[in-house]
Amino acid sequence: MKRLTIRARLTFVYGGLFLLAGVVLLAVTYVLVEQRMPGTFGVAFNASRLPEPGPDRVISPSDAEQLRIFARQVQDEARQNALETLLTQGGIALALVSATAFAFGWLIAGRALQPLHQITGTARRIAGADTAGRGLHERIALDGPRDEVKELADTFDLMLERLDQSFDGQRRFVANASHELRTPLAVNRSLLELAITRPGAPVELTQLGETLLAVNERHERLIDGLLTLADSEQQVVDRTPLDLREVVGHVAEQLRTELPVHRQLEPARTAGDPVLLERLTQNLLENAVRHNVPAGGQVWVNTGTMQGWAILVVANTGPVVPGYEVETMFQPFRRLRQERVGGGRGFGLGLSIVRAVATAHGGSVRAEPRHGGGLVVTVLLPVESPIGAEPQPGPQRALQPEPRPAGPQPGWQPGSQWPPVTAPHVPYSELSTPGRSPS
Repeated sequence: MKRLTIRARLTFVYGGLFLLAGVVLLAVTYVLVEQRMPGTFGVAFNASRLPEPGPDRVISPSDAEQLRIFARQVQDEARQNALETLLTQGGIALALVSATAFAFGWLIAGRALQPLHQITGTARRIAGADTAGRGLHERIALDGPRDEVKELADTFDLMLERLDQSFDGQRRFVANASHELRTPLAVNRSLLELAITRPGAPVELTQLGETLLAVNERHERLIDGLLTLADSEQQVVDRTPLDLREVVGHVAEQLRTELPVHRQLEPARTAGDPVLLERLTQNLLENAVRHNVPAGGQVWVNTGTMQGWAILVVANTGPVVPGYEVETMFQPFRRLRQERVGGGRGFGLGLSIVRAVATAHGGSVRAEPRHGGGLVVTVLLPVESPIGAEPQPGPQRALQPEPRPAGPQPGWQPGSQWPPVTAPHVPYSELSTPGRSPS
């Protein structure tokens, strides 16, 4: 009984009570009819009143007694048949009415539990949000009488409102703090630049100023990353149609690196905030360059469309990344173990910003270790066709899907699903671009 749903339990309660009441009513009716029905129907034979025997009619007392016994048997059989008919027909009628009662009980229970389904649906949508705090603007807003369910829904709405205010306050605090910290850092940079460029400045002062400028620049990048992370956690409402190929090409041209960057950029139209998507691409390429091997390193970047998704894939050579550490890299201020030990210069915000920006655009991000070292990061964004143009799926040689192995994949977490529905899997084996000269 404990494994049944609440709706099934209520149905069994409704139907069981009706069936029990019907059985009791049928039993009482049977007893009352049996008591009220006489043992005989008033037929009696008196031998003294029998007509005199004649030539045509001869009835003896023994014949009269036999006839009386026969009549009593007929009366008992008729009485028994009447009671059995009452019990049988009453049982059939009770079974039919009970089945109807169970069916109505199922419908009534579903109707009574409908507000709970509404509460559960709202809670599930909020819990399924990709980013903490997203979806808290939803409310149940249950209509109906002021009963226990209505009170539960109102209490849940009040809790959501307070949580929403708390998350909004947290985001505003990060944004305001980042803005306020930018001003003194800018002043410090100006003063340091003025001090080290002053004619006749001592060498020690110049060296100290350059060191402080480097520290100041590091703090500015940290604050800028925090501000971007706080802004990107909001859902993007005003979206501009753009092509990821152009964004990636622009960022790659400005990338300062001596490593070969292999580019295969196919049209990948989407819609979103150009600044945030440019920052997403910049973070991926800078991470691919920064976390690379000292000699012989390479970077691959591909764009394309497939199955309704605009795809950006960035891969690099680098140290071997354990599969169990991939997901932690998307958490703010989390870095790989070798970076923490080796004193890496990163803040651990790059991939956090990438995931926040992709999620704010209705997309997702997945990373997996590359065979031989390095990382492959795949960004999926909803595709956006140009106005008045038909979608052009087109063959994308660098983005051909391959069958995925069964079981959890890198980056998979219990209760999550990857890739999203209808999203393709982009393997690293298809990223090589023979015959293309690196940029």
